[in-house]
Amino acid sequence: MSFQQGLSGLNAAAKNLDVIGNNVANASTVGFKQSQAQFADVYANSLTGAGGAGIGIGTKVAQVSQQFTQGNISSTNNPLDIAINGGGFFRMDNNGEIAYQRNGQFQLDRMGFIVNPSGGKLTGYMANANGVLATGSPVPLSINTADLVPQVTSQVNAVHNFNSNKTPLLAADFDMADPTTYHDSTALSVYDSLGNEHTLQTFYVKSAAGTWDVFAANDGVLISGSGADGQIGTLSFNDTGALTGGSPLTISGLAVTTGATALDFTIDFTDSTQFGSAFSINTLNQDGYTSGRLASFNVGADGVVLGLRRLHQHLGGGVFHLHLPEDRDPVVGDRHVSDGVYEELVHPPGAEGGPDRLGHSPRRHDVVGHRLSSPLSSSAFSKNQYRLST
Repeated sequence: MSFQQGLSGLNAAAKNLDVIGNNVANASTVGFKQSQAQFADVYANSLTGAGGAGIGIGTKVAQVSQQFTQGNISSTNNPLDIAINGGGFFRMDNNGEIAYQRNGQFQLDRMGFIVNPSGGKLTGYMANANGVLATGSPVPLSINTADLVPQVTSQVNAVHNFNSNKTPLLAADFDMADPTTYHDSTALSVYDSLGNEHTLQTFYVKSAAGTWDVFAANDGVLISGSGADGQIGTLSFNDTGALTGGSPLTISGLAVTTGATALDFTIDFTDSTQFGSAFSINTLNQDGYTSGRLASFNVGADGVVLGLRRLHQHLGGGVFHLHLPEDRDPVVGDRHVSDGVYEELVHPPGAEGGPDRLGHSPRRHDVVGHRLSSPLSSSAFSKNQYRLST
């Protein structure tokens, strides 16, 4: 029996060294969770019933248990390096097979899907350009890398303060090349149906108390209006400086030379004022933009993946799917097989009980503990080996 005890101890120590060796070998594996060999003593059974205090017949490895402790989190330069701070797994789609992993090293493939180094696709809930999440089952997340369709300008918002102390000028004398014939001016980019940029200039002439004539030019060419050449309308203010008439101004059928359709848009002066202070531009914007490609994307702490185009246009992104299993089964590679192993508890961004925060790629696990336990395991192996030799 002593031979069997020593042999069982030798086998158990060897398996423990295998576990430690595997932990050390994966010291550079991001998201790896170290394992621990757990032992149990072995007693012989008797067909005639238990006798007195029996001597055990050795030991065995009861199980190899993974240690799901939180690792350190460090920053990287890849916006798709993601770490989970707390419980949970990334839900992956590997050609229809659902798997789970802790490794958050992701990248975009040529189709725009967020994938791991093995080609598995990160799943979640896609959102449209307005940020509305789709419902139903999680799907592979992708970021649209196609050209953004341009949007033609349909409205210009202009909120200004006009100086009531200005001396009136004759509107008929207006000349856009002569700054002495108008009081103030602005310039703004607008876009046609093909995404081509045009420069809209507006000129303001105080023709009487509380009256400002508005002239406009597109790409340096005066726009035909209802009054003098280039005049598109007149703004009126009362004796308290509030705008009382003339807004919005409409520009329609403005031909362009780019082959795009004619421009039709309004200029809204709502909330503009006329006070005894210098001319100021409080708001000057428009709702059009040109075409563009994906400029950047980022992952928020709440799991939201957001793509950005040039000109800061937001794209439809998504929220990736975290699973919090009730129990953890053995690992196949770095993936947790899903055949009934986990109950799928979905925690949307910010929900109580979900992962606390999402950072960047987790630091590799510490090997100091293995350096301490390895000599002890080697010592146990040597002692059992010596016992077998005597």
